[in-house]
Parts: sequence; C-alpha cells; structure tokens
Amino acid sequence: MKIFVIGSGGREHALVWSLARSPIVKQIYSATTNAGILKRTTAAAVNAADVNSIAEFAAREKIDLVVVGPEQPLVDGLTDALVERGVAVFGPSRAASRLEGSKVFAKEFMARHNIPTARYRIADNAEDALKAVAGGSFKFPVVVKAEGLAAGKGVIIAEDEAQARRAIEDLLVDRKLGDAGARLVIEECLAGRELSYLVFSDGKDYAPMPVAQDHKRAFDGDLGPNTGGMGAFSTPGLLDAELERQIIREVVEPTLEAARAEGFPFRGVLYCGLMLTAEGPKTLEYNVRFGDPETQAILRRLDSDFAEIALAVAQGRLSDVKPRWSGEAATCVVMASAGYPGNYSTGKTIAGIDEAERLDGVVVFHAGTKLNADGEVETAGGRVLGVTARASALEDATAQAYEAVSKIQFDGMQFRRDIGRSKS
Repeated sequence: MKIFVIGSGGREHALVWSLARSPIVKQIYSATTNAGILKRTTAAAVNAADVNSIAEFAAREKIDLVVVGPEQPLVDGLTDALVERGVAVFGPSRAASRLEGSKVFAKEFMARHNIPTARYRIADNAEDALKAVAGGSFKFPVVVKAEGLAAGKGVIIAEDEAQARRAIEDLLVDRKLGDAGARLVIEECLAGRELSYLVFSDGKDYAPMPVAQDHKRAFDGDLGPNTGGMGAFSTPGLLDAELERQIIREVVEPTLEAARAEGFPFRGVLYCGLMLTAEGPKTLEYNVRFGDPETQAILRRLDSDFAEIALAVAQGRLSDVKPRWSGEAATCVVMASAGYPGNYSTGKTIAGIDEAERLDGVVVFHAGTKLNADGEVETAGGRVLGVTARASALEDATAQAYEAVSKIQFDGMQFRRDIGRSKS
C-alpha cells in the first residue's frame, strides 16, 4: 500500500512512525522538510498548501490512502478534493471540519444539540465583546477565543477586565491573528480537570482511543501563556468506567449523531477537548484530527496495525477492525525553542537524539526540525521535539522520557519538568 501523509509536525512524525510499522505499507510519501519524517518517507513534488496539487498528485501516483494530519487542509476541503478523484482519505470533509474551523459554528452546534459546554456569547465587533466581558454575565477569569484557526494561539484566558480588553483589542481591532479573529467567542472559564477524548469514526461506527491529558501552558505548574501543547501522557485509569460512559453518552454519541443529522457524517478522528467539572464533563472544543502532542502518547500505546484502522475508517468499514491498546503508559515531553510561544529563533544544531533513542522504550518525534547544509538536524520551529517513552507504569514512562530529554542539547531549549507528574 502507498500512503501519503499530509503535514510536517510532531503529530505527523508519529503518524508516519506508526504507519511505517505496518507490513501492508510499502511506501510513504510526504511533502515536508521535517528531518524525522524525511528519514522514513519519499518526498512528493507538490505544493503542500494547495489541496488540488495534493489531490492531483495522489490520483496520478495511485496513492492508496491519504492520511491528513493538520486541520488547515481539512478546513480547506482536501478530503473533498481527494474523494472527487477517487482517492481514499483518512480525514473529515470540509463541512464536518467546521467543527474545528469555526468556534462559532461549533458552539452553536453544541447548543442546537444540547451537548454540554460552557456558557458563551458571540461577538462580531469590539463593542459587543467589551459588553460581554464587562457586563457581569461572566466572572473572571473569562475565556476569549478567536473564531478561526490560529495554530493553538487563539485562546486567551483573561484573569481580569484589563486582560480581556487587551485580548479583544489584539484579536478584533489589531487583527494580530488575521481573519481568525474577525469574530470572537466569549465564554465562562470552566474549572476542573482537562482531558482529551478521541475516537475513530467512519460516519457510522466509532472506536474510542485511550484517554490522554495534555499540558497547554508554557511553564511548570500550568503557568504562563497557552501553547500548542508542551507535553502529554496517556495511562490506564485516567477515567473511571462510569465517567467514560457519561462522556460517550452525553458528548461523543450526540456529536456523531448530530453530524449525520445535519448532513456531514464524520469520518476520521473526532477529538473532544473536555473539562471535567463539578457538574459533569463539558466540551471545551472539537478538533477534527489527532491532537499534538496527544498523538505521540496515544499512538505509542497502539498495539494493532494503524494502517489497517486508517484504511477501514476511510472506506466506511471501521466495524471490520478492532483497535488493540496496550495497558502500559506513555509520556511525551515537548522540547521547544527559547521564547515559544512568542518570538523565537531557529537554526540551532541539535545533538543527542540518537543517544536518547537508544534508551529503552524511547522514540523522539520531530516537530520543528530540518537538515542543514552539513546534514545535521537543526531547529526549525517553536516546538522542536516530542520525546516520548512507553513503560509499564506512568512513573516509569515519565522517568524514561526525562532521561531521554537529558541526552538532547540545543541552544535555548526549554521544556516543562512536570509532564506526567500528576493526574489532576
């Protein structure tokens, strides 16, 4: 089987790594400069930002399956372009991708179908947004969300009115995130434990994945600005059986049923970002693809053939396969460039990756890397590496991941030291 993996980050390296382990996969294509992905794939001559270029290449080269990692191509309609050309694709349609592409659409979808979520207001201009935060409808802290895709930077938790006003100015007035901030969602800040709940769905059936817990804030103790994710872990016992049944009953199944009812059956990975509040689980957001870095931790626990699962999802026959998950734990620690998620520099030579991967159970996924003119791996992004370990217990996986981190060096590297240390 020939597969084309779309995307260039740590999530996509984890997808490539998982697919490459399958005996039915003969060749994997990519269109990236990511040093880790390039090591396992054949370069595809396409414009990675052009859905038609990708679709035409896939049809011409008789690609058996396209696996889409990031959200932007899905929102842009890549799945639709591939389906039109008869190419199987693991990823939802443009219509289904609105669940992530528009936070306004997602919140209104939840409201229409009584899916539990935070109270919210939609603001189309700065005046309405300021009224929402200053009118007493919400206590502080309050959450200010850009409607569109913003690479993990469109959510601001404002601790007081001054911060909320600054966020509104930045997004709606100064347009620091471009058109992504043309509309805002203002919502209450939920308290509780945050979890990611992901399922495979083929439009009819679904199969849950192990639960993962992400760490969004930049610094230890969940301090600092939100990021795309500074680490994640997955281990048995993050959810008790009754709570998981409640999440499936109140969030997952109603979402998939509502998508079918509204004419866009969901095929791919449905990611439900949840807050476990005192009133029960509430939906923070949907993603329409694997999370990053949750993917790195989750796929390390997959003991069955990911290529078979992805193809079954794409062909609408998920019931033919049964994903098998390990009872072991996995921890992923993100190593980032100094200054991330703000301004950062790149081009720093990375040493120690091979030494880290010689440790038992460790895989280093490349997030933002490239090869320089001398063939050395260097930094090429904010998040640089996802150092991931699997072991029999969470404590062991975490210890192994941090031992591997200690083997790696590049100028200005930063990482959290508390990933996987607590389940709360």
